[in-house]
Amino acid sequence: MLLDRLARPLSDLRISVTDRCNFRCRYCMPREHFGKSHAFLPRAEILSFEEIARVARLLAGLGLRKVRLTGGEPLLRADLPELVRQLARVPGLEIALTSNGVLLHSQAKALRDAGLQRVTVSLDSLDPVVFGAMTDSAFEVSDVLGGIAAARAAGFPFVKINCVVRRGVNDLGVVPLAQHFKGSGNIVRFIEYMDVGSTNGWQREQVLSAQEILARLREHWQLVPLEPSAPGEVAQRYGFADGSGEVGVIASVTQPFCGSCNRARLSADGQLFTCLFARVGFDLRGLLRSGADDEALGNAVGAFWRARTDRYSELRSEQTRLLPRAEMSYLGG
Repeated sequence: MLLDRLARPLSDLRISVTDRCNFRCRYCMPREHFGKSHAFLPRAEILSFEEIARVARLLAGLGLRKVRLTGGEPLLRADLPELVRQLARVPGLEIALTSNGVLLHSQAKALRDAGLQRVTVSLDSLDPVVFGAMTDSAFEVSDVLGGIAAARAAGFPFVKINCVVRRGVNDLGVVPLAQHFKGSGNIVRFIEYMDVGSTNGWQREQVLSAQEILARLREHWQLVPLEPSAPGEVAQRYGFADGSGEVGVIASVTQPFCGSCNRARLSADGQLFTCLFARVGFDLRGLLRSGADDEALGNAVGAFWRARTDRYSELRSEQTRLLPRAEMSYLGG
């Protein structure tokens, strides 16, 4: 098992399969920076399914236990179930997907049949006006809810719903979102607004803390703390006392969890990053396409991870925050 300088293993890999998205969420891909003139990655620069599967097989031998397919919007990548099938052949590997959900109605069954095990859907508000303002898209809340329903109908035991909470933007929707999914078997997770990338205009004053989120929820329900479901889990879990489900909060700004971070990120063009707030990555694509064998690849990745000291969220300051960083849509969140 690989361990970095802070004794953190590499057990979770987020794989971006495309840098394109059909939303323009203000905190991720604001339209003024990702408009019609934005140059997305050419197809030739994006990793093939075979290259992605090879990386997953290699890292599984070094301790990797879970991959999560992301984007951009991963369901925009053609024939995604084929990648899932290839990853499903890697012994002991859990396969998950994070999506905005609007294309799930047509793809959920094929993905489930291919071996996808878990689905997370981003939904920041049930209010049509707030949803439209946050996603800056022509899609409706009903499109996302339909995707969630399609995932359940396809056999996924539950769907996790991620909500990024911004004070003064969608924070009044926290309780309605929890109420909507309470008793459904699905799980809502509220995420503190993070300063990822350099284009979203992040301000500390817009962060609604996890404690404030919990306080709002506790005005309506009794919540019982739950144990983490897996090592390195970033969400603090709480069950409704009446047994009707659970919610989670991710306190990435106010209560950083760098000390247990076991994640790496692989961009669509094959750059390996060891932190969501990293400035540069390691060029795996270059090695993959140079003819390097598995031993050379393993040695290179091992050296890169063992040198890792990232803990941006624990060190966050005005000085570090102003340093240029890769965008969340490129890293896969």
